[in-house]
Amino acid sequence: MTDIRPRRFDLIVFDWDGTLYDSTRLIVRCIQAAVVDVGGAKPNENDAAWVIGLGLAEALARAAPDVPKEKYAELGARYRYHYLQHQDDLVLFDGVLPMLDALHARGHKLAVATGKSRRGLNEALATVALRDRFDASRTADETFGKPHPRMLLELMEELDVPAGRTLMVGDTTHDLQLALNAGCASVGVSYGAHEPDTFDALGPLHVAHSVSGLTQWLLENG
Repeated sequence: MTDIRPRRFDLIVFDWDGTLYDSTRLIVRCIQAAVVDVGGAKPNENDAAWVIGLGLAEALARAAPDVPKEKYAELGARYRYHYLQHQDDLVLFDGVLPMLDALHARGHKLAVATGKSRRGLNEALATVALRDRFDASRTADETFGKPHPRMLLELMEELDVPAGRTLMVGDTTHDLQLALNAGCASVGVSYGAHEPDTFDALGPLHVAHSVSGLTQWLLENG
């Protein structure tokens, strides 16, 4: 039977790493390796995971407070080196493609707001599985990084959807703060980079513990 319930949100914006893509552990390891490569103290897993979702330059600087600014370019290069060695190992979380298909069939506009670079996101979106599944996207290197609201504001303007009809979905406090800063609602997921007990203060409508749970909530409440 066709779902004829009215949509609450016309636009659903997804974070990428840790929300759609199972990449958190790899990113943590790459951050740790890059910092050590340039002579910094290896950040622990929690500190490395906390910066996921920020723009690369800001993330690496926060993860390596003892690395001098003149080494930031080298730090970024080492991160990209380690990441590229394993990027083909990354996969979408199980259930993501059916979820996107179901939301598209229900008439939602879909977008991505990510701390990844435009080049990195384009490489992922060029795959057969993801081609043409999103109506728009923004990356940290072409606008302001999270939690600055510019990403969401630009997406809403491009797709002509007001803040009250836009939902942000992400796995970090940066994503949920981004939504607050842009005047949008949010949903958190607990299977990514940040512990879900840090989400409460940012007022997400829901915290999903799996992609299947996220799909169910979006179709019933989105």
